[in-house]
Amino acid sequence: MHSKILKIDRIEYSKKFQKQVKKLSLKEQNKVVQVIDVFYRNPSARQLRLHELKGQLMGLYSISAGGDLRLHFEFILIGNVARFVAIGTHAQLYK
Repeated sequence: MHSKILKIDRIEYSKKFQKQVKKLSLKEQNKVVQVIDVFYRNPSARQLRLHELKGQLMGLYSISAGGDLRLHFEFILIGNVARFVAIGTHAQLYK
């Protein structure tokens, strides 16, 4: 399905992502931690609904944290790094 993302060796977070997470409710923050853990162990887990983005967001990927919450990340092949760059609802991320 997503042949570029076979294994995650390291996860990084942009400052923007970290600030956005702090604005979430405690329940949503806990859900994000759980989803990132699942993603790290099995990037192709069906519940994540992993997909590559198109248009202005080309080069980024998105996973679902349940409900309307999405996490965007870029995948860096060298070192198999997933760098999370944004989090928010569909409406917030796809303006």
